[in-house]
Amino acid sequence: MTLNDILPLVNQKAANAAALGNTIRFDLGDDSVHVDGTGSGNVVSTEKKDADCIVTVSPEVFHALLTGEQNPMAAVMSGQVKIGGDMSVAMKLPAIFNS
Repeated sequence: MTLNDILPLVNQKAANAAALGNTIRFDLGDDSVHVDGTGSGNVVSTEKKDADCIVTVSPEVFHALLTGEQNPMAAVMSGQVKIGGDMSVAMKLPAIFNS
């Protein structure tokens, strides 16, 4: 699984979701996906910027989360997803994953 496989899904889901009101970064090993939801919509980039919440996840698990093949809570509980920073921002992730 590569960033090129994941980025179209993130862009689609972020565009369909209401602005998060915060920033979040997904660390995927060598790559990052940054979602800035502080404006009127969610803006996705691949820059490794500071964020209110940082989610560390493998590209494969991130893809499975985006496609609904992986349960987010199960991924967190099993250690496949690690969350740092503001946990209240992490609670907004279903808005993106389910859009």
